[in-house]
Amino acid sequence: MSDLDQLVATARADFDAAGNPAALEDAKAKYLGKAGRVTELLKGMAALSPEEKKSRGAQINVVKQQIESALTARRQALADAELQIQLKAEALDVTLPGRQAGLGGLHPVSRSLERIEAIFGSMGFDVADGPEIEEDWFNFTALNTPADHPARSMHDTFYVDTVAPDGGGHLLRTHTSPMQVRYAVQHVKKHKTLLDAGQAMPEIRVIAPGRTYRVDSDATHSPMFHQCEGLWIGENVSFKDLKSVFTDFFRTFFETEDLNLRFRPSFFPFTEPSAEVDIAFSSGPLKGRWLEVAGSGQVHPNVVRNFGLDPERYIGFAFGMGPDRLTMLRYGVNDLRLFFDGDLRFLSQFR
Repeated sequence: MSDLDQLVATARADFDAAGNPAALEDAKAKYLGKAGRVTELLKGMAALSPEEKKSRGAQINVVKQQIESALTARRQALADAELQIQLKAEALDVTLPGRQAGLGGLHPVSRSLERIEAIFGSMGFDVADGPEIEEDWFNFTALNTPADHPARSMHDTFYVDTVAPDGGGHLLRTHTSPMQVRYAVQHVKKHKTLLDAGQAMPEIRVIAPGRTYRVDSDATHSPMFHQCEGLWIGENVSFKDLKSVFTDFFRTFFETEDLNLRFRPSFFPFTEPSAEVDIAFSSGPLKGRWLEVAGSGQVHPNVVRNFGLDPERYIGFAFGMGPDRLTMLRYGVNDLRLFFDGDLRFLSQFR
């Protein structure tokens, strides 16, 4: 074996012995670097004759090509080995079942709202919906709460434009009672012909569930919360009807007959007389404890006039309740803010 063939064999052996790219680059420098074996052979040609240079140069170029080919092959082999290790480490068993998307569910408050609508719907109540950015007249003035009324301080809220001295302007609604006004006004316009003829108008029976806004935030209050207001107006609607409706509703909502109601005198600008509604369970962890769940009262004559009706002929009751609080009682939740934190660990319990 000539010295050049031996050089190629030695280079291949060194390349094969390199176990990683860094060791291979060190071996490359030994043969193809500036002070490498092949470079030294090329420098040694300076002492040869022209004829010898031609022959020897061709032989050295062949050796150099063979060493470079051996280097390239080893580089590819190391890269392939590294790829196989990576593929093995990141192997995916395609025979396993895939990850299925988790099933969602209704928010617990949405469940309560649907339940409320279904129960009142079975009693003949319509469901009204309307703007959350409300006109001051519908939110306050039409409900017997003019600009200088002290009750407005109980409804500190979010205004979206400058409030005029007379109370005009727009705000995020503080309750859904404005929808009672809107619904009643449209109802009266629809049956104006009957009213002008002195005939009886069909009763107004409606609930208005939806989001409302006030500047409150603690364990039982949120700046955004839900309310469900209700209205029943007719020629012979009394507090007896209010008690009957509420008793049926709460016993159906909580799925128990062991529930008692009481009415406590209170004040609301839009009803007179007014009452808070309390309930007490006859069994369970809340047994015997009175819990405030709603406000109610006979619709104030001024509000009936703002509907476009004669308060001497048409009478009825209105009420308002908090679906969020009812949801807390139904599911045993002690902090209202949990409903709006968006924590899936909490919400997934209600799927």
